[in-house]
Amino acid sequence: MPRWRRADALPCACLSARSQSAPLPASHSAVNQAVFPAPGSFVELPGGLPMPYVERGTGELLLFVHGSLCDYRYWQPQLVGLAPQYRCVCVSLTHYWPAADAARGQPFSWSRHADEVAQFVDAFGAGPAHVIGHSRGGSVAYHFARRYPQHVRTLTLADPGGPVQQPGQSLAKLPETVNALRARAAQLIESGEVDAGLELFVDSVSRPGFWARSTHGFRRMATDNAHTLGPQFLDPLAAYTREEAAGVTCPVLLIDGALSPQVFQRAAAALEAWMPDARRATVEGASHGMNLARPRAFNELVDRFVSGHGR
Repeated sequence: MPRWRRADALPCACLSARSQSAPLPASHSAVNQAVFPAPGSFVELPGGLPMPYVERGTGELLLFVHGSLCDYRYWQPQLVGLAPQYRCVCVSLTHYWPAADAARGQPFSWSRHADEVAQFVDAFGAGPAHVIGHSRGGSVAYHFARRYPQHVRTLTLADPGGPVQQPGQSLAKLPETVNALRARAAQLIESGEVDAGLELFVDSVSRPGFWARSTHGFRRMATDNAHTLGPQFLDPLAAYTREEAAGVTCPVLLIDGALSPQVFQRAAAALEAWMPDARRATVEGASHGMNLARPRAFNELVDRFVSGHGR
């Protein structure tokens, strides 16, 4: 049976009083710090893997799902801005910091991640949730909502990752130049040139120069998760199709950045047309990381949408 547990470490400023004060089960009085080195709480999934999370605020549940190279730290501006009105819970998917070692040897899969988010909600016991996913996490959140509609009150997808399968057309493939760039980024990381590999990849999904202008916190987070990039390239995201999108009947908000790469804007446009209860909003002056670059605008969009579809 999945169990809720707390890491035996110094309190984290992101955690709520509930997370900080909950006692450890007698059978788990000490957490292996090599496996779980960070402060925080986690849910034990049915297979035994931990899914770490941070929590702040009270009210209706907002569940945040991060994308490539990220973890629960990615959503810090949303914890700060939305916790006064909502119960904000940000997860770190398996294989990502701070419990990456716990999943060593396990399959790395977007599909598995979608199922594990459902397992988290089951064990956490506070759903259904307003689910917010970004980039690869947007694809994970989309498939989670499609498979487990009982767990989802609303769905917000920010620059959702993945190709689009238009009816009657062959699946658009990534240009060979993109595949070559990704292979080079993974090769650099594997050879120890982590910073160069991350710069190559991050700039390709945002804008040239983004990595160099990134904060120390973002660069540290991406470095902590650099090991996931190679496995991610071996697990391409599924294409969005009209038939599957039509089956997601909860209210949906699609958010893109005005400067986001076209691949993300195409996905948002297709999903807006195909989903029965979808609307779309754009964060001006921002690219792929719109929730970091323009957190106030992003948070206002989420708040306006969620507050209009509450209990």
